[in-house]
Amino acid sequence: MLNGIWLSFFLAAFAAALWQWLGMGDAEVFSRLVASLFDMARLSVEIILVLVGTMTLWLGFLAIAEKAGLIRVMARVLDPLFRRLMPEVPSGHPALGHITMNFAANILGLDNAATPIGLKAMHSLQTLNPNKETASNAQILFLVLNTSSLTLLPVTIFMYRAQQGAADPTAVFLPILLATTASSLVGLLSVAAMQRLKLWDPVVLAYLIGGALALGALLTMLAGLSAQALSATSTLVGNLTLFGIVMMFLVIGALRRVNVYDTFIEGAKEGFSFTVSLLPYLVAMLVAVGVLRASGVLDAGLDGIRWLALQLEWDTRFIDALPTAFIKPLSGSGARAMMIETMNTFGVDSFPALMAATFQGSTETTFYVLAVYFGAVGIRRVRHGLGCALLADLAGMLTAIWVCYWFFG
Repeated sequence: MLNGIWLSFFLAAFAAALWQWLGMGDAEVFSRLVASLFDMARLSVEIILVLVGTMTLWLGFLAIAEKAGLIRVMARVLDPLFRRLMPEVPSGHPALGHITMNFAANILGLDNAATPIGLKAMHSLQTLNPNKETASNAQILFLVLNTSSLTLLPVTIFMYRAQQGAADPTAVFLPILLATTASSLVGLLSVAAMQRLKLWDPVVLAYLIGGALALGALLTMLAGLSAQALSATSTLVGNLTLFGIVMMFLVIGALRRVNVYDTFIEGAKEGFSFTVSLLPYLVAMLVAVGVLRASGVLDAGLDGIRWLALQLEWDTRFIDALPTAFIKPLSGSGARAMMIETMNTFGVDSFPALMAATFQGSTETTFYVLAVYFGAVGIRRVRHGLGCALLADLAGMLTAIWVCYWFFG
């Protein structure tokens, strides 16, 4: 499937470029396509350079946690749930501890920590995979839940809105939370349907209902805070949690007589070599995304949606925010640029800008996550993974539109 999708990006870009050249007289279109190839290749290297640092850092700390037995302890937290959602993962397997930490980092918006831990989790799941080039059920569920991006504290979006002079930088907090919750729920349900998982199992229901109640209690507490207090609380909770995890690894490791320095170096070496191996997969995906954008295919899609909305006599304000939604599954930096461009064009507190910010926080960069997570362990056949992830993206996008009309319309 991934082979066909990757090839289709280039074919669609080439067909669009031919039309612009022969039908519209735009002789510069192929220059833009070639430039995008090299731009995306350069961007891939820049991403890898940043990722090398964070992977080296976090795999060093994770090595300490593993040697100290902390990963096994964390695995027990979600062990009853994942015994039912991932029946092929043995009880107490280290992968469950990595998955628990990855979800916690994502919920708190700790992107720099979530990616290295997530890659470690995928690597642990790969040790249980009988067919090393085909994604297992457990790997697909883990990937889809990552691409659906259940984030409780989208601090970076608050920061961008504040930089653009928003009257209330956190005004999109609840819309983002509702949209990303819908995305995660649809992702879980779609995978459960494909893998015939029994979500009505009492243990699974207990976890889901417990999580919903905890989320509701937290929302009730945060709802009473001012915008400034909410932003400050988000930043404090995220950074305190992140450094608290580091200190927990170090202190417990030292108490259990782990040589924390040597163990950190061993894990860091693994992180360096592991990250460099991702570069070919990242280059392949990003150059395909780059030519698709440079060819004007995305712009043509927007024009078609605008025409259809006018024919149906719909409100068309949401269309001005759709570039962020369309590009988000393809490129995080591209979607961020589109969000900021929308803020600059229409005003940071305009309806399109508020919706663009909600789109940005509702889902993850699906093709990037797929390329990095599956590429890291050499998976070539993704089975139903991509379809379920894109369905979750669609749910997040549609919910974001509905919620924004509800809150800001």
